[in-house]
Amino acid sequence: SQKATPSFARGLNLYKLFWVFFICCFLGVIVETIWCLLKHHTIESRAGVIYGPFNPVYGFGAVAMTLVLERLKTRRDSWIFVGGMAIGGVFEWFCSFFQEAAFGTVSWEYSGTLFSLAGGRTNLVYMLFWGILCLLWVKILFPLLSSYIEKIPNRFGVALSWVLAVLLILDMGISCLAVDRQSERRSGETAQNRLDHFLDRAYPDEYLEKVYPNMMAVSSQE
Repeated sequence: SQKATPSFARGLNLYKLFWVFFICCFLGVIVETIWCLLKHHTIESRAGVIYGPFNPVYGFGAVAMTLVLERLKTRRDSWIFVGGMAIGGVFEWFCSFFQEAAFGTVSWEYSGTLFSLAGGRTNLVYMLFWGILCLLWVKILFPLLSSYIEKIPNRFGVALSWVLAVLLILDMGISCLAVDRQSERRSGETAQNRLDHFLDRAYPDEYLEKVYPNMMAVSSQE
């Protein structure tokens, strides 16, 4: 009998990690949109990029969970749970710090809430949710997702991976430029070149406020 060709995404290679990133970018937005609908009875954009229902924060979070917790999958559930709490807290802190440093904005702020930590960048209650999520991820979700990813035909999977990666990079790039230009407008900087003029026309404040309804200028909180 003919020997089966190994999957292009076997193990934890870059293709597997990319598909984890891509799928969770999408699923994270869907889950948070549903949560917002149930909690606030409204539908708001939870995307992290301008084009498409994707949020790289969820993708990077899933990759971090996979890489770190893969080493703990044979340990007791309590190890995975505590490790997940730590990953979630550190990850939220880093994303908040990076966003504030790069763009002068934050997308979540827990100051004044019960069990707020790290200057409002994370929260113990949400860290508990991270612990539960990571336990489910290691035991159920990642093995299931991994098996489906490895069923993608090799040549098609490789080609599609590169196409999606390029599109996501372009999407994240233009999104970063648009938000950075918005930060410049907020500080009173006028357009200096053709790119600035394009960004002002294509992505004005009113447009970005619809894409990122929870994004807050740090100066407005002071």
